[in-house]
Amino acid sequence: MNIELEGIVSKINEILVEEFEVDADVIASDKNLKDTLDLDSLDYVDLVVIIESNFGVKLVETDFADVETFQDFYNLIERKILSKQD
Repeated sequence: MNIELEGIVSKINEILVEEFEVDADVIASDKNLKDTLDLDSLDYVDLVVIIESNFGVKLVETDFADVETFQDFYNLIERKILSKQD
């Protein structure tokens, strides 16, 4: 894992713990994001807004098509950040 991705992972996990009261112990890169977080659709909207404002990226519904695990989510945000820098 590169340094930039480590920072992304750390920040996302911090957001999940602080904003969504997720126990840090349940967050693992290979766990299923939806099952672990148990967020409803409004929570997902909140998550998207918070992630967009913290990372300066724009997320759309289709971005989540292949997101199953926390690692998939971290990778998505990293790709969005890197594509913004191009």
